[in-house]
Amino acid sequence: MKQARRKKIAQFLGFFLLRAGLTLVLAILLLFLYDIGRKGGGTISWEFLSQAPRKGMTEGGIFPAIFGTFLVTLITAILAVPLGMCAAIYLNEYATQGRLTRLIRLSIRNLSGVPSIVYGLFGVILFVNIMRFGTSVLSAGLTLGLMTLPWTITASEEALKTVPNSYREGALALGATKWQSIRTNVLPYAVPGMLTGTVLGLARAAGETAPILFTGAAFFLPYLPKSLGDQFMALPYHLYIMATQHHQIEQVRPIAYGTALVLIVLVLGMNMTAVVIRYRLRRKRR
Repeated sequence: MKQARRKKIAQFLGFFLLRAGLTLVLAILLLFLYDIGRKGGGTISWEFLSQAPRKGMTEGGIFPAIFGTFLVTLITAILAVPLGMCAAIYLNEYATQGRLTRLIRLSIRNLSGVPSIVYGLFGVILFVNIMRFGTSVLSAGLTLGLMTLPWTITASEEALKTVPNSYREGALALGATKWQSIRTNVLPYAVPGMLTGTVLGLARAAGETAPILFTGAAFFLPYLPKSLGDQFMALPYHLYIMATQHHQIEQVRPIAYGTALVLIVLVLGMNMTAVVIRYRLRRKRR
């Protein structure tokens, strides 16, 4: 009886701590969103979202920053998504599982934790100076792509590992080639997880400041980039400047909160897109 009672008490305390932790996290998140929404909601308007900044960014909108963020995220996706997924397929399905493969996998996971400022400095050396792309949309997008690549590879490989080996063996037993078994029996079940991790990585890249700070983001640029070789405005860098570096911080504080709200909505939208894609693909497979 005493042992059963102890188990019930331990179970109660365990669930209590879990619920308390969840409640605390949600409370902090809701408080944060409420504060940003209350202070930035009044700034949001069609003019704010569709016009360029004016008079030293004290008036006007943030459309060039929205467009620049979208453009650089698109370049990031073009580099990181196909390359990362292909690398994950090779490591999990084709590579010999020896010391070299384990070393490569360990290196990729370590790169996932490298601070973004390091990627920014590396992007300056490689893309701006060596490859002579200059401070541009292309340099910033490629830098963010390199930063997102380890995340994409890791998430895609973990999704591939969830597919049972019997799916592969069944296709091979029926005479299918290695690629046919992967394409027909593995990828359809792994793609939801692969896309989810990829979109989450892109959402993280869209909110980064340090990599684009050195490679192409501009402080004030009231027009859209005409080519991939031009500088651009971006929401995270624009927010950083408005909140810390502007010469009239108090005057532009509502604009900073509005920019923060737009950036949060953008990132949450990308995260929700990942959830919807995963749900629909899994439902289709069922």
